[in-house]
Amino acid sequence: MSRLVYFITHPNVVNSRDLPVPQWPLSDRGLWRMRESLRQPWVGGISAIYCSREQKALDGAQVLAAHRSLIAQQVHELGENDRSSTGFLPPAEFEEVANQFFARPRESVLGWEPAVNAQRRICGAVDSIISADRSAGTIAIVSHGAVGTLLFCHLSGFEISRNWDQPAKGGGNYFSFTAETRRVLHGWKPVDGVAPTQPLDGPSRL
Repeated sequence: MSRLVYFITHPNVVNSRDLPVPQWPLSDRGLWRMRESLRQPWVGGISAIYCSREQKALDGAQVLAAHRSLIAQQVHELGENDRSSTGFLPPAEFEEVANQFFARPRESVLGWEPAVNAQRRICGAVDSIISADRSAGTIAIVSHGAVGTLLFCHLSGFEISRNWDQPAKGGGNYFSFTAETRRVLHGWKPVDGVAPTQPLDGPSRL
């Protein structure tokens, strides 16, 4: 039987102009939603947890880790695309730049890490995790929205596009795939079972 990998995006965060973006923590709602994720039937099979080093992803991973009596292993390469050139952006401006990041994947938009470079880094990290992991059960990876979108596109054989982004509900979604064949089993689903599910054959943001 094939092992499964669950890729999970951190849920709602505390946006702050006073902290670098990688240091933003989960909000109370984000923590609540991660705790709700413990009701998911597949959580009981998790035998290894990996996450980005950014605080919001680590916060989410630690909820799972405490529940499963595991240690969340931090992997630098699972971090969000490098956006340090712009730092904090107001939400509307951020969304516009993010749109350009996905629409022009081979370019550095305002100094951001190009999408193709980020995708290569992320997919390499996931491959390394799966190859090196020696646990027997399900692997959980907790990271970020754009990271998941780039991974989802690669695994599904799609061109990079924001059409395959997670639903715009504050994060906190997941998809799963097989470790051996890297076959995606379903589109984005909410960790707390509240938000709409993205089908495999349709975009999530339309």
